[in-house]
Amino acid sequence: MIGAMDQTLQSKAAVAAENLGKRVALPERTLTLLEDVSFTVAAGEAVAIVGASGSGKSTLLGLLAGLDAPTEGRVLIDGTPLDSLDEDGRARLRGERVGFVFQSFQLLPMLTARENVMLPLELAGARDPGPRADAILARVGLGERLGHYPRQLSGGEQQRVAIARAFVVEPAILFADEPTGNLDARTGAAVADLLFALNAEHGTTLVLVTHDDKLAQRCARMLRLAAGRLQGDDAGGLTW
Repeated sequence: MIGAMDQTLQSKAAVAAENLGKRVALPERTLTLLEDVSFTVAAGEAVAIVGASGSGKSTLLGLLAGLDAPTEGRVLIDGTPLDSLDEDGRARLRGERVGFVFQSFQLLPMLTARENVMLPLELAGARDPGPRADAILARVGLGERLGHYPRQLSGGEQQRVAIARAFVVEPAILFADEPTGNLDARTGAAVADLLFALNAEHGTTLVLVTHDDKLAQRCARMLRLAAGRLQGDDAGGLTW
């Protein structure tokens, strides 16, 4: 009965991790990055993954997003096991359901802010993506910077473009890896405010990796990793 209940919860979860492990073979030994990590994230929930450097946070996020494959266990996105899909299927699921925000922005330098935001819409086959890109860029405060290239934008502005690009496809799930890690405290706080405001407006499920306790406290839950193992699942502070 308990196993059946667990399967029901996982099938209803936006994100579910089942006994995830990740190991890397080195010439002299096998390195364990993650071991036996299990949890679920409900639709619309905001969860922070926290832990010291090297604890496995970014490795875990990459597995959850389907950017890498686990050595053991599996990930389910909206009840669909990622290991049941081929690479094209995983890419299609990411394109339809998932948005990403990275520490290093990951903007294409040869494209303008507008073109960077239009790109995921174009890849999804959207017709006339320009107005949607313009609207979300205006929402993040960059309505006057549409034609600027990344090199012409500050770090905070580049991250705003990255956030606009993530939200323009209206993802069900947003994965964010240290989204304020390359920003000074003041700019980082402003970007965090924007990220959480847009997340609330869109009702997105948020899974956030951060070393910043203040940022983590804004999530409903904190998953604490240590040496690749899940050590705690705590309530956040919800300090908006």
